[in-house]
Amino acid sequence: MRNIVLMDGAVGTTLWHLADEAGIKREPVWKYNVEHPELVYKLHKGYIEAGAEVLLTNTFGANVQMVSHASSYTVDEVVRAAVKIAKEAVKGTDRKLIGSCGPLKEFMEPYGDLEEDEVEEMFTQQIGAAVDEGVDAILLQTFLDLDSLLVGCRVAKNMNIPFYAALTFEKSGRTMMGNTVEQACRELEKAGASAVGMNCSLGPDMAVPIIREFTKHTELPLLFKPNAGLPITAPDGTVTAPYTAKMFVDEIKPALEFVTFVGGCCNTDFEYVKLLKTEVDALRKED
Repeated sequence: MRNIVLMDGAVGTTLWHLADEAGIKREPVWKYNVEHPELVYKLHKGYIEAGAEVLLTNTFGANVQMVSHASSYTVDEVVRAAVKIAKEAVKGTDRKLIGSCGPLKEFMEPYGDLEEDEVEEMFTQQIGAAVDEGVDAILLQTFLDLDSLLVGCRVAKNMNIPFYAALTFEKSGRTMMGNTVEQACRELEKAGASAVGMNCSLGPDMAVPIIREFTKHTELPLLFKPNAGLPITAPDGTVTAPYTAKMFVDEIKPALEFVTFVGGCCNTDFEYVKLLKTEVDALRKED
């Protein structure tokens, strides 16, 4: 059977859509873990019903920089609430939970003012709370900077939990900070990542050549979560994604031949995952 795992779609943009439907103000989505847990529960249930086998916790931006700036909450209570909601949603199923950890809003030296020990402490707070609440693995995702990603990897490794690492790439095939796929594969393998790959930044057609480049430099399982493009606002105020669910799935198909973990990032939702499941199931039947 084809070794492929179907992940969920976007957390942030889908939560905002659910908030709009419920007449709830758009906020940093990690706030919903405490203030509107019903939205986060509905998010996870929607992806379970769509067929996702792995769910990401609503903790992407729940680091101390973001949480302390926009609320009186602690990182610990925000992250623990997120994991508890997700665990409740998957109760009675065989779905796995991955603790999501995104980059900090400032760069580490020499590109920014953060020192390495400060970065390590911030990731320790966020990842530690998720590990304590019982996630199955950690995904460090959407990183522009390999150096800070490696700090996060070290934190996760020290907690003895499997972790995956995903960078976000420009059309050039490099991260915004100039990191190459070859460099990323080499360093992330040494760091002990269980899977490596890319997410966000590009739609599937532009992202497929980059994730294919990973196959030349590593034998680790590959993780691929492209986005559905930047939203387009029509004259009447309606907002759509450049890639419809069908377009997204059609463009992602070539990568299904070699990636292990696949899902969607910004502006993908339940419909995208449901259609992607049909392709994943078809591949499994062929094998």
